[in-house]
Amino acid sequence: MNQHLHIKEKAWKIFEYSFPILVMIGLIPLIQDDKWLAFFYLVIITASFLIKKDRNDVKIFIFGFIMMTIFESIFISTGVETFERISLFGLMPLWLPFIWGYGFVVINRSIKVLENK
Repeated sequence: MNQHLHIKEKAWKIFEYSFPILVMIGLIPLIQDDKWLAFFYLVIITASFLIKKDRNDVKIFIFGFIMMTIFESIFISTGVETFERISLFGLMPLWLPFIWGYGFVVINRSIKVLENK
């Protein structure tokens, strides 16, 4: 029984960390201007960091932001993936690196939760 509660606590913590990503995804069809959407993503990310900021979160965010921008650009250039909103480099939406960067933070935090026994 105790182990079951422990699993529920971990699942809830991971959901809490992931919730800003769900909000960001939900805003995509609601905010058509990519600059405004990127701005709101920055507000959400900043608020999330003010609520809880682990050591290296900002470094992880910047790493994910830069690396996924590069990798998405390469992937898009293959023609396999395309976007209708191409406000960044004429390839992808301006807001995409922000969600990727914060996604890296969520993954890192989630791994820490899963490793904590």
